Amino acid sequence: RLLLEMDRIARSSNHQGVVLKAQPFQYSSLAELVDRADKKARAMEAADSESARIAARPLFIALDGVTDPQNLGAVIRSAAAFGANGVILPERRSASVTAAWKVSAGAAAHMPVARVVNLTKAIESLKERGYYSVGLDGGGDALVGETGFETDPLVVVLGSEGNGLSRLVREACDS
Repeated sequence: RLLLEMDRIARSSNHQGVVLKAQPFQYSSLAELVDRADKKARAMEAADSESARIAARPLFIALDGVTDPQNLGAVIRSAAAFGANGVILPERRSASVTAAWKVSAGAAAHMPVARVVNLTKAIESLKERGYYSVGLDGGGDALVGETGFETDPLVVVLGSEGNGLSRLVREACDS
């Protein structure tokens, strides 16, 4: 009887005996993410160790049309593991964090995510603030870790599951 009630509340039988009611995911603005990353970088740069200075380098992951919630959840998990300051998604043609919440294994609760109207313009605005952007593309000729931007504020851009990086986003990337 209790399980039937939980099925009804969860609108699914896939709840493992636990149901939690939560507010919808709150996206950040790109400006909020960058301001937080800059503040953290300034605080960590004051530390007197090389590892703190390396960790201080702001890092964002931008996704160009990733529509599979499983992939978005995995990227959020990986971004958290690698110490990224946030994930940037386009408003259209992108999975939502709400759909990817379970796959993120809790990382979505700690990884800020911004939604932007135009990903190309977002990359350009970050470049104006001193960020370098590296687009990951199977057809590229540079190796990850050998772009020359590894010590700078960085935006790593990943393409969609089927088409990779769109032409305009690819052209906005430095490497």
